[in-house]
Amino acid sequence: MEKMAERVGDAWQIRDAPPGLFHVHGSNTLFDAEDDWFRLGDWHKLVDDMYGEYMKTLTHDRRELLNHFVPQDLVFKVVGVGSVGTRCLVMLNTDPHDKPLFLQIKEARQSVIGQYYKTPQHFKSSGIKHHGERVVRGQRALQAVSDIFLGWATGPSGRHFYFRQLRDMKVSANIELFDNDLLEGYARLCGWIMARAHAKAGGKAIEISAYIGRSDQFAEALADYAFAYADQVEKDYEVFLDACRNGDLEARTDEDMAADFRV
Repeated sequence: MEKMAERVGDAWQIRDAPPGLFHVHGSNTLFDAEDDWFRLGDWHKLVDDMYGEYMKTLTHDRRELLNHFVPQDLVFKVVGVGSVGTRCLVMLNTDPHDKPLFLQIKEARQSVIGQYYKTPQHFKSSGIKHHGERVVRGQRALQAVSDIFLGWATGPSGRHFYFRQLRDMKVSANIELFDNDLLEGYARLCGWIMARAHAKAGGKAIEISAYIGRSDQFAEALADYAFAYADQVEKDYEVFLDACRNGDLEARTDEDMAADFRV
């Protein structure tokens, strides 16, 4: 709490950390004055209706839990590479003892593979038309235990969002330091988790196992794909570097970016 926010009068306010974290209507905003979100003029107008709709997607016990918390502040959070182009917010809530609960409100759009496939029959029968709901249901189906605050709502301009608790931390294995035994064990664990998720979500464990079979053909296909993907990433990076060298793209350091804002 003390790291991310500060007390301003009777309320808590999240500290700007531009360009990654900033208030939509603050001095460090990256929003254009003509943007529909900026023109709302106040963060309450941005999120209040959406928060009420989100609460209705939760079970009764979780609504009761959230009713102990009061919204304090809202900031925009720049998304990662996999979500470029979508909007994301961080909402700070506190209980009567000033204990914080940070919620992430993340935009959900049509699945990138959705354009290539017909809508699954169980989606048609369930009537899912909200992409936030689709993401939430997908996470619940795939994960052994999902975030208890998962829910969805429609925001300004008809954008679809899903909510979850903000856990701003990522842990990753340092595979560069693995020997052969560690790498093989790690790969087996990742494969087991992936297989479990697919089997749990689709209910097709036997069919999947039969499709893969006992030969090395499936594993070799995955390895070939991984090598091809790595080659493509290196080619893309070279194109990026060439664009920077030629002046087609402006390359700036973190210090250059920080100098543009008042922190």
